[in-house]
Formats: sequence, structure tokens, C-alpha cells
Amino acid sequence: MDLSRVAAHRPKRVSDAGQQAAVLAPVLVREDEKHVLFTKRADHLGEHPGQMSFPGGSREPEDPDLQATALREADEEIGLHADEPAVFGRLDDILTVTDYAVRPFVAAIPDRAYDPDEREVAEVVPLPLSELLDLDNYESEQREFSGYGTRRIHYFHVGGYTVWGATGLMLAQLLELTTDWTAPEEPDRIVDSDAELPV
Repeated sequence: MDLSRVAAHRPKRVSDAGQQAAVLAPVLVREDEKHVLFTKRADHLGEHPGQMSFPGGSREPEDPDLQATALREADEEIGLHADEPAVFGRLDDILTVTDYAVRPFVAAIPDRAYDPDEREVAEVVPLPLSELLDLDNYESEQREFSGYGTRRIHYFHVGGYTVWGATGLMLAQLLELTTDWTAPEEPDRIVDSDAELPV
């Protein structure tokens, strides 16, 4: 995984969403192997309960920019101190079906125990890069969304966890940008908007 490729990337912007948010895609080295760190959202949350996500959230008025939003949220959610992450750059903005423009920043962080905020985070989960890259752990589908058209949904099944949705889309771009991983050209299936999700 070459994070310097993120610095060279010219990310796409979304400027017409109703709300702005930012996340941090953290990478750490544990036992000589790179891992990507995720949070499992608390089950009681109103939006996306129990789902895997990157630390992040909505921009607040006091945030000078969206990178500050991502770093503040990572501190609040997992106790990542402001001086710890080395930010390499960012991925493309993601427009979610809830009308958020989400800006993902990529950073290297130390391998240590993190302290999840139980109000928002049920678990902090570093997943090994080698397993995220294994296509046996991957599937995708093409799905219609009312008002948003057709979208490809990526699913990464690793260690009993599934990364999908907006986070899966960000992860797919991160892997394609920094490694030799490429999503298969065709999705595994084409489904209607009301089809059952495989998670």
C-alpha cells in the first residue's frame, strides 16, 4: 500500500449537497502488516446503526475546514489525538443518498489501543490489508436508488465484519489508488432497490 499515491490524486468535489461531512480513513501497521481501521457504529444510533464506518461526521461551524472536521471527529470517536495522524491527502467526495457530501481523508496513525466513545462507537476494528485485498472476501451489486439512479455497492467481508455502503465505496477507491487491487469489471448481480441487502 503506497499512501503517497493519495497525495498525487486529484480528488473530485461534490459542491451541491445539502450538508457537508468528513471522515478519516486511518492506516496503521500491526505485526508488520498494514491494517485499515474502522469503527462499528453503536446499535442505538438513528443513522446507520451497527454499520462499519470510518471515524467522522458532520462539519461544525467551528471547524475551519473539512480536514479539521475529520480530525476532530476521530478524536471524539476513538481518541485519536490531533498530533498523531499523518494526513497524506484525500479521496473523491462521496454524495450519499441522505444528501451529504462526505470528504474522506487518508492518514497513517500509530498502532495503539484506541478508546471508543460508547455513545457513538461500539467497537474499533483494524482489518488486515491482505484480507481486504482478497477477492474471495469481496462481492458487489448494481442497485437502483430512487432519485439517485444506479449505483454499484461494494461489500468487503473480513473477520465477521462487512464494510459496505459509502464506506465500502471509499475503501474500494483507497485500495485501487494505493495498491494493485481492482474491483471486477462486472458486479456479481443486478438488483432492484427493494432487494434484501446481503449484510
